[in-house]
Amino acid sequence: MIHYHFRYQQTYVLNLLNNLIRRVFTRNLFISSKLSKTVLLVLALLLLSSSWNVQANGKKARASNRSDVIMLQPSPAINYVRPTLLYGKNINSWPYAGPADIWNPDKGFSVQSIDPDLYYLNFPTTGMEGLYFDLLITDIRPEELKWKPVEEGGIRVTVTNVRANKWWLPDEDRGQIVARVELSNPSRQLRLPARIELVGRDINTDDEVVKYGFVLQKWFGKSDGRGTYENQLNYCRWNALLGSGYRMAKLRELTNAKCGVINFFPCINGIDNKFASSPSGFNYQRRIGEGFLAEWGPIEEYYNDWFDYVWVSEAAEPSFGGREEQFIVSARTGGVGTKEKSKWTAISGVICIHY
Repeated sequence: MIHYHFRYQQTYVLNLLNNLIRRVFTRNLFISSKLSKTVLLVLALLLLSSSWNVQANGKKARASNRSDVIMLQPSPAINYVRPTLLYGKNINSWPYAGPADIWNPDKGFSVQSIDPDLYYLNFPTTGMEGLYFDLLITDIRPEELKWKPVEEGGIRVTVTNVRANKWWLPDEDRGQIVARVELSNPSRQLRLPARIELVGRDINTDDEVVKYGFVLQKWFGKSDGRGTYENQLNYCRWNALLGSGYRMAKLRELTNAKCGVINFFPCINGIDNKFASSPSGFNYQRRIGEGFLAEWGPIEEYYNDWFDYVWVSEAAEPSFGGREEQFIVSARTGGVGTKEKSKWTAISGVICIHY
């Protein structure tokens, strides 16, 4: 009778009926924590077919009425990644919440794929200096894991354990320790897309326990000032804090709010609904790959100083008096409005995008 302890699995008692198999097993079997539940299940079935008697809980099976039981405990896993949840629930007729297989209003974005070839399906596809999100890991405490920083394409990604205390968190999650992922661009040099893979390892054994991957397709920069359309246009072009290669973002690079459903947001100047899943023109819907704000939510949640609206590069229809108007986007809800181009405003800034 042999006891085997699988890391992050249940303890089993194995009664080997075949002496030759017993010798091979005891000399050569090594099961790593990297093996998936599927691999363990296949292994167990192969052992059963070779006359192994697997007995859970240490109960001895009767020879005349044997029942072979395989019990696998869940392995540690990352099921959700959580940016701010604000403006992530449907409010009256404003549908902020994305589809259930993509967005959970109480948890964040669902992990879309663990296949490295499909990491581009996961959140986030966009980034900005100082943005962060939390990895919601099950079946292991974050304190039991360690993470090495990752640098790719000029982007540096770090993971640290923090206590999540935001007021908008569900009661069961507020105050919990989480693994927080933060993005930065310390060199101000970029090579996109940047494929990122984060690996959480056992703090004692260094064994790989969980991992999460995503591909940053677009990188944004924020304005520290406010002003007219022309003023903010030049900010993106020439601001030394951002570095070179930036321009003012287009509307569809920020929000998936639907054009053509409200009078002041028509489908003009190249704006269409090809990648706009929100049924409303007043707000984004939380989706992956459908705009910076649709992914990250209200940007004020990540920075101490922000503004209400951002200028975008597309012109709106002229006002009744013939004044030139420009589209603006709410940095909180992703809703679309218009403003006179030459009018200085204390509530409008800009989000720049690297090209």
